Amino acid sequence: MAKEDFMITNSLGNLDFRNHVLSADLNKSLQHMDIDTYLQQNKENMIPHNLPIHLELLLEQKGLTKADVVRGSQLNRKYVYQIFSGEKTPSRDKLIAIAFGLGLSDEQTQTMLKLSGNRELYVRDERDAIILFSLQRKKTIFETNELLYNHGFTVLGAPQE
Repeated sequence: MAKEDFMITNSLGNLDFRNHVLSADLNKSLQHMDIDTYLQQNKENMIPHNLPIHLELLLEQKGLTKADVVRGSQLNRKYVYQIFSGEKTPSRDKLIAIAFGLGLSDEQTQTMLKLSGNRELYVRDERDAIILFSLQRKKTIFETNELLYNHGFTVLGAPQE
């Protein structure tokens, strides 16, 4: 099998899971054992339900620094650091801006939004469709904001009125 056969996207993005269990296999094992045994045996395969931990794991996986995220998200440095430390809870738009700063895929962004309790990007919502389009094409936040502005939508990172 090729190496890409072992690559899947989960909450941490594209990871090499040669030493881990795939989601389909986890689902099968869930059908055949009690929940306590399942949770104990698969503890390392579960995603964290803590946004700051999730963000730190993404930083590590991407090989980025918080300063890189600040530059790529165009958000205030202090605010980004407070989000990463758990001092601040970001709005949906701020979290999407952080996704651009981290260089996340659309799937990784959706997972981060779900994990944070925010609504996922919805392809039938025009503004969300523009953001999904941009994420899928690896556009920068500048390019995305230009698309949003040109279509009459609020740009990411703009102060809330």
